[in-house]
Amino acid sequence: MRSHYCGEIRSEHIDSDVWVCGWVQSRRDHGGVIFLDVRDREGIVQVVFDPDNQSAFEIAEELRGEFVIRAAGTVRHRGSDQVNPNLPTGEVEVLAATVEILNRSRAIPFKLDEYSTAGEDIRLRYRYLDLRRPEMQEHFRIRSMIAGETRSFLAQEGFMEIETPTLTKSTPEGARDYLVPSRTQPGQFYALPQSPQLFKQMLMMSGFDRYYQIARCYRDEDLRRDRQPEFSQIDIEASFVNEADIMKITEEMLGQVFESAINVRLDQFPVLTHSEALSRYGSDKPDLRNPLKLIEIGDLVRDVEFRVFAVPASDENGRVAALRAPLGAKRLSRKQIDDLVDFVADFGAKGLAYIKANNVEEGMDGLQSSILKFLDEATILAIIERCEIEDDDLLFIGAGESQVVNNFMGALRLKIGQEFGLLQEGYQACWVVNWPMFERAERDEFVPAHHPFTQPNCSREEFINAPLSAKAHAYDVVINGIELGGGSLRIHDAQMQRAVFDALGIGQEASVKFGFLLDALEYGCPPHGGIALGLDRLAMIMTGSESIRDVIAFPKTQTASCLLSMAPSEVDVAQLRDLRLRIQGAK
Repeated sequence: MRSHYCGEIRSEHIDSDVWVCGWVQSRRDHGGVIFLDVRDREGIVQVVFDPDNQSAFEIAEELRGEFVIRAAGTVRHRGSDQVNPNLPTGEVEVLAATVEILNRSRAIPFKLDEYSTAGEDIRLRYRYLDLRRPEMQEHFRIRSMIAGETRSFLAQEGFMEIETPTLTKSTPEGARDYLVPSRTQPGQFYALPQSPQLFKQMLMMSGFDRYYQIARCYRDEDLRRDRQPEFSQIDIEASFVNEADIMKITEEMLGQVFESAINVRLDQFPVLTHSEALSRYGSDKPDLRNPLKLIEIGDLVRDVEFRVFAVPASDENGRVAALRAPLGAKRLSRKQIDDLVDFVADFGAKGLAYIKANNVEEGMDGLQSSILKFLDEATILAIIERCEIEDDDLLFIGAGESQVVNNFMGALRLKIGQEFGLLQEGYQACWVVNWPMFERAERDEFVPAHHPFTQPNCSREEFINAPLSAKAHAYDVVINGIELGGGSLRIHDAQMQRAVFDALGIGQEASVKFGFLLDALEYGCPPHGGIALGLDRLAMIMTGSESIRDVIAFPKTQTASCLLSMAPSEVDVAQLRDLRLRIQGAK
């Protein structure tokens, strides 16, 4: 039906006859001549209708926004005073010979431009319209390139693309499963996979030593800007590898994807241990664009009489950390400082101390703070020296349980970095390695920091004797403060796998839930490892989107609803009867 996309027409096509198809972006009537902006996925071209061509002109008079048309005509140069430098097609236009209305449109509920102010609920309700916007078209062009470049790179590296089941067995992997009732086996349920984890390990045991898949995954968990109940991940697994091998492959793949899709060259990925990341940045997904760092001062205040500092400083699970806000004493008013105190309270802080440095050379006389009376001069000056405080700086100090301090001081670091305009442009990636095997949960229970199939970096005996002290062969890749993906070397020995299940308190259930895995580990399982990268998160980062919903074609809301299709919804009683199910409370 067409010879060219609208956005492809250039000055080299002048005097050529073309057919274009698309949507009417706008219609203008200038002194008897009608100008149309016609849009398709590649861009916009101006189509001109001269009244001398009566049949085409009469049809053009009927056209309105979002009508679908097909037009034929001759490409010509625009007048020098009509060139639009903001459009790739801005030097040319199409003088229409014929035009055909392929479909009409009702008045649309919001403007389809990249600066749309429509609320997200309206955009999601009319998602098919929202996706026509140039901004959204560009997002999905980049997303498509990410997937294509990923496949190209991994194929060149000898990886095979293999699909794994999406109807599988419910296993504990950290989030709630989406369950699917079985019609043929009443009372039994499939689970939609949270990841292909166990199946890709089976593939390693099967001799497919380099596997990948762009996998669809499902997790019934609370949603936020970077989470959806269904999502896509770039899933990679390989045999006979170590951590460095997987990290190298991942870095090279991301480098090719960024350069090909958005013409960005990534710098080297610095490697931080998990403890270093928490100590310096208060986060296991640090944003390295922010130059600010947390500074440990617990050793300086351990023996002071001020118990707010001394108690956590003396507790192995406590922490006292400081954060220097450059020129903060001048930049922040008292109200703004009070607002920051309220801000960190949302992250668990019971308070936030601060010291204003008016003139460092004057010593104590040049400092201003309500806590100065609780600390001796030597301690205060030691803190000022360690934190490299200069005139007009503001020093924040947080104290308490380590995890809480990391949470609120890490959040404060990000907020000050953003509000002070300290974040560097571009992309900063890093690795976070040497994770603990387990993290504490409620009621002194503990859960895997990654998943229960991660290889400890100690012997089985050492692990059994001190599971909470064990570190994992695990590695996360982080870009601009967003966890892009995580990976690990996997347990390839049945006895070690049983020991991990025992430590988690699921030893008795292991045969029921993971019997097929434990059996497979007994039949010559090679050492193996891999990584899973969030494709949606990667697209969000590369397009500069505020939410993951802007790079998923048909996303769910915060309540896991689809405003377009109105899912989830009730189903017919006959369907429930086939599944031997009944809604509790229903007649």
